[in-house]
Amino acid sequence: MTITAYRRRNIGPPAVDAETHLFALGDSVRLKGRIGGAPATNNYRITGTLPPVGGSPQYRIRNEEERHERVATQDSLEPVDAADGLDATLSERTFGHG
Repeated sequence: MTITAYRRRNIGPPAVDAETHLFALGDSVRLKGRIGGAPATNNYRITGTLPPVGGSPQYRIRNEEERHERVATQDSLEPVDAADGLDATLSERTFGHG
């Protein structure tokens, strides 16, 4: 057996392209989901990108009020609008505008 034939035989299946990271370092995000029926209000900053798990990219995120970082998958995060909450009252940010 030649070295070329050996390599062809042992390469394995082609790698599946994982999703690409949608968020960049420093982006503001919020965890998806609702706590007790109210939208999640804690904003986090992306502090690092991590390899995908199960096809979903991962991120290190941090909230200024917490002393630790969290790891979250891309499908559990949503972007925070730049204008989100600038002119809104606390009740509007918590319960929405409607």
